Amino acid sequence: MKILSWNVNGIRAADKKGALDEVLQEYDPDIFFFQETKARSEQLREELVLHPEYHQFYHSAEKPGYAGTAVWVKKEKISDVSFFTGMPDFEDTEGRISHIEFDNWAMLGVYFPNGGKSPEAWEGKLKFYDDFLKAVSDLRSAGKRVIFTGDINCCHEAIDIARPKENDGNIGFHPLERAAISRWIEAGFLDVWREKNPDLPDVYSWWSYRGGARDRNVGWRIDSFFVDASLLEKVKNMRYLTDQKGSDHCPIFLEMKN
Repeated sequence: MKILSWNVNGIRAADKKGALDEVLQEYDPDIFFFQETKARSEQLREELVLHPEYHQFYHSAEKPGYAGTAVWVKKEKISDVSFFTGMPDFEDTEGRISHIEFDNWAMLGVYFPNGGKSPEAWEGKLKFYDDFLKAVSDLRSAGKRVIFTGDINCCHEAIDIARPKENDGNIGFHPLERAAISRWIEAGFLDVWREKNPDLPDVYSWWSYRGGARDRNVGWRIDSFFVDASLLEKVKNMRYLTDQKGSDHCPIFLEMKN
């Protein structure tokens, strides 16, 4: 099973650049999660909503041109899939969570809040992290095999950011949000990349458009896959597709053994 996740920073822009077709042809994912689609399905060209190979589900924000997630599921691999949005006691008006279930799998593609707009947004981000942990823990308790992915909007450790000293305490690398990610791991939801590559530096998933940051690899690893600890042995491969352009984020790729 091949799973892709990508914060496309506008699905229409990524499509216009040809980036979506490049990724589909190169990696042929069975499941493809998108974050920051920034569009409603009726604004997309027909193949992006009626693709012959994929079931497609779009969860758009109420605010036009903002946030939003989506997921594509290959029909020939997964014929019976259910789609859900949000999580208990959370009104998902920004299209932040696309959640699919099939067989006994539960997979979630998430655009986690940035938290930088206001003190209220910051508190909301921290609450979102903890509420999300409860939601996926409840899915696991219900017997689901849980995988979640997306734009986490936080670098967990110093190895995950090119300039940790300069950014210490800033949103995206703040002790309180990093502690929230630690709670996920303590609860048994493991960051696949760091489990498989504990000491590998300089691998990032987001780069500012300013100052040639991507060319100089001055980045942040804020996109990842997390799996329930019981599934880690089934991970065959995970990669950051850092050469793929089309967004300020790169796609991330996970391959699971049968």
